[in-house]
Amino acid sequence: MIEASHTGIFTTLRRDGVPIALPVWFVVIDATICMTTPGGSKKVLRVRHDGRSSFLVESGEKWAELKAVHLTGRAEVVDDPGLVDRVAAASGVKYAGFRTASSTMPDATRKHYAASSALIRFVPDERTISWDNFRLFS
Repeated sequence: MIEASHTGIFTTLRRDGVPIALPVWFVVIDATICMTTPGGSKKVLRVRHDGRSSFLVESGEKWAELKAVHLTGRAEVVDDPGLVDRVAAASGVKYAGFRTASSTMPDATRKHYAASSALIRFVPDERTISWDNFRLFS
């Protein structure tokens, strides 16, 4: 379910301990969740300060269709050119039809995403929570 999901919710911690949950595009590589983001983003700063984090994917509109997987673990900013290339290739395939052309973006947005990027790798621990409401009817 995780690999097939389009968008994940990645939660990191501010310095004061408040969780910040953000939608992200991601790929699964070697049993970890990898995502790229502008290198100067607050998300990168939060991960560098405290790697404790969580990741959630979900689907379903009606109550009986709701299902999700919630993972806890640690995130890290990774500087591995080989992994960066693998993530870029996998993301290119997964999100090819969903990207917005940079020519249609406002200048500030285009500049923000044109800046150097960072690779964040989320490594889940053994604490996985999942549910599938459809199974309640089986």
